Amino acid sequence: MKKNEIKSLTVEQLNEQVAAEKDRLQKLKFAHAISPIENPMRIRTTRKLIAQLLTELTVKQSAS
Repeated sequence: MKKNEIKSLTVEQLNEQVAAEKDRLQKLKFAHAISPIENPMRIRTTRKLIAQLLTELTVKQSAS
């Protein structure tokens, strides 16, 4: 997701995205532990996306 896409999401959508990305991260970590995944950089990008979503969520909640 791009930054402008993240900023356009509502608080509920941000919460849903965070939950979905955390689930994806957990699955990636399990898959990588069993056998190395094709692109391990996906773990890093997923973590960064979660951080961006949580940051925007904090900004929107503090503005309310």
